[in-house]
Amino acid sequence: MTPMTTRREVPRKVEDRLIVALDVPAISEARAVIDKLEGVSFFKVGLWLQFAAGFDGLLDYLLAKNKNIFLDAKMFDIGETVRQGVARAAERGVAFVTVHGDGEIMKAAVAGKGNSRLKIFAITVLTSVDQDGLRELGYLCSVEDLIRLRVKRAIESGCDGIIASPHDNPNRIRELAGEQRLLVATPGVRLAGSSADNHKRPGTPAQAIAAGADYLVVGRPIVRSDDPARAATAIIENMRSAA
Repeated sequence: MTPMTTRREVPRKVEDRLIVALDVPAISEARAVIDKLEGVSFFKVGLWLQFAAGFDGLLDYLLAKNKNIFLDAKMFDIGETVRQGVARAAERGVAFVTVHGDGEIMKAAVAGKGNSRLKIFAITVLTSVDQDGLRELGYLCSVEDLIRLRVKRAIESGCDGIIASPHDNPNRIRELAGEQRLLVATPGVRLAGSSADNHKRPGTPAQAIAAGADYLVVGRPIVRSDDPARAATAIIENMRSAA
């Protein structure tokens, strides 16, 4: 198991805690967004782009511009497949990668990263899932109880962090888990009055930071904006008000 520390590795600059999700259907659009956001240091690439022609070149483009990459792979497979997948991500220089919160999957992911600087983030409960949705999936426990269980397993497996919504209260999660070094990346973040899109448990940037989120993942409010740079600045300023 990876040795644990008590201090979280969080960037000193608030703007470096914003991860812009490149939720666009084409590589050319993703590059255009990146070029408009020179002040943003971290970008998430997920299924919107992972099967698009030229995806490998996009990773090279981000790395050449000294950007951090959050590979939102949501790995869910047998252990050896996950281990090898994570190892390849580490070799490419990816900063963060996501895996589902299954015990064996998380252990395999931690083994796959080896001594690299890649950080493994476990998915507890997708932000598109509420209590009714959890029940439809066959779980009889509450969202909170399932998150608590998966956080415990993530820590035991040696993961670096988890994905949690603003309303999941990261500080409270760390307190209950007894592990303050646990990083938390929070999607489903929107400025007040904005559309929640597919997120059932959204919150504002300031709410997420105040609740203990270390990184905020914001996609459509920025990439679909008429002025992505201005939208990103508004998000950062809202984060700064609670930092």
